[in-house]
Amino acid sequence: MSLQNKRVLLIIGGGISAYKALDVIRLLVKNNVEVKTILSKSGKEFVTPLSITALSQNKVFEDIFDSHNEKEIDHISLSRWADIILVIPTTANMMTKLSAGKAEDLATTVILASNKDIILVPAMNVRMWLHKATQKNLNNLLDYGYKFIGPVDGEMACGEYGEGKMSSPRQIFSFISNYFKNKDLVKKKNIKALVTTGPTREYIDPVRYISNESSGKQGYEIALALNKLGVKTTLISGPSSINFSKDLDVKKIINADQMLNTIKKLLPIDIAVCAAAVSDFKPKFLNKQKIKKDKKNLDILNLEKNKDILEYLGKHNRYRPKLLVGFSAETENLISNSKKKLFQKHCDMIVANDVSKKESGFNVDYNKVSIIEKNGNIENWPKNKKSFIANKIAKKIVDKFLMYDKNTN
Repeated sequence: MSLQNKRVLLIIGGGISAYKALDVIRLLVKNNVEVKTILSKSGKEFVTPLSITALSQNKVFEDIFDSHNEKEIDHISLSRWADIILVIPTTANMMTKLSAGKAEDLATTVILASNKDIILVPAMNVRMWLHKATQKNLNNLLDYGYKFIGPVDGEMACGEYGEGKMSSPRQIFSFISNYFKNKDLVKKKNIKALVTTGPTREYIDPVRYISNESSGKQGYEIALALNKLGVKTTLISGPSSINFSKDLDVKKIINADQMLNTIKKLLPIDIAVCAAAVSDFKPKFLNKQKIKKDKKNLDILNLEKNKDILEYLGKHNRYRPKLLVGFSAETENLISNSKKKLFQKHCDMIVANDVSKKESGFNVDYNKVSIIEKNGNIENWPKNKKSFIANKIAKKIVDKFLMYDKNTN
């Protein structure tokens, strides 16, 4: 694959592994990638600006305020110029700074100001990597959307052996190459997705309705993550207090019929993720006036089933999405009930979550899910922030779609 016209901003951190950044620059430039470099103060202890310039054929940036470049604000212009930002090596100290959102030098300021993917390449002693503080920072950074290459197991400069060794220049280059390949493939295929989220409201009268505790956060985060991966994503949302991103195409609905009608207008679609908690029932009749609470009106609520949106998509003969992902919110028998739903609704994948516990699921920032595929594969993911889980789900969806599309073409 050609990497012609790709642009990488390489931040060189302080650590003995910094010298490997020179080999990464050489590999990138050899494959027609334009490389600009920020050399941190501590990184300068291990490599020189002259050696970087010789390999990259570009200026090395060091100071947050450059008197020789007054027309541009470097931390903004560099973050916008790059296709990706690569940090080699990423030390424990750098991870702490990024986890806390610090902007104390050019490197951290560029990262904080960036709207591009940031790829961190950790390198540190095994005990530093496994320390609870570092692992907590790792989870925070994954939740923020940072991507990681490594670390790997191996012998370190200190003589110890274990996880913490920096990935090799070849491994880093391979990751970058595959990253751009997938990005270009998603863009070339013009993949379109719809995501449903939030609850629906089925009104009984002008002031009362049937609904549930769904906040819409998980579906919203999945739509954002898919959008960031280059998938043209439309979010169909029931009533929610979420402040939706302006970068996302959002269709707001109230009830299940409106959600289904909106979906029909968007078909055909490549990927559908049905994360909304759609009400199973609706009143047969909407009372035009508020129902009074006298006894004779207690039996007035006659219910009927809503159209099953997930099943509609799964069984659609003409416009079934190439990849259909359902959600299964259960209070008991999570896996068995979700497997049953997977096959009944003709899904490719089910995201199952236990909503019986208050610390995850509905109306909170955390979730704990199991991913069940129609080939029988089951992955149990530990509790984490919904944004973190959304990034993992979105990547899995895109990877699976590209593999499926490749095998069917």
